[in-house]
Amino acid sequence: MKIRTGIGYDVHQFAEGRKCILGGVDIPHSVGLLGHSDADVLCHAIADAVLGALGLPDIGFYFPPEDASIEGICSLDILKKCRALADEKGAELQNVDSAIVAEAPKVMPHLTAMKKNISAALGIEPEDIGIKATTNETMGFVGRKEGIAAMATCCLIIPNK
Repeated sequence: MKIRTGIGYDVHQFAEGRKCILGGVDIPHSVGLLGHSDADVLCHAIADAVLGALGLPDIGFYFPPEDASIEGICSLDILKKCRALADEKGAELQNVDSAIVAEAPKVMPHLTAMKKNISAALGIEPEDIGIKATTNETMGFVGRKEGIAAMATCCLIIPNK
């Protein structure tokens, strides 16, 4: 068996008239995140971490922004696709750890719901998912409240060929 790790990073800017979806949860906020999908930076970072651990291209390869048929796609469905790709390789997802970097909105009250959603999409237990939230100490685009960033890692086991 091979133990593989992957990392993922994503960022989306705030936009008027959009929802602020993180971990599949609609977080009440005055603005939302701009993107071709629901712009869930947390799910996108996790998806890239899983894809990276599998040695596959990033989510833009599987869900290109030019594809009008997936406009507005729920990012939990992106995670489900990543799980299906892992299953095709016989990979067992062990855990996910992640961090959301945002000055606002406050996400800590929503972490349990996020874990539940991500757990269901990836087919792992909520206790195998770590989600932390931090600010950027008022520095950079996150500090100026222009958007949200997220990063994630994952560990999986792939059988030897």
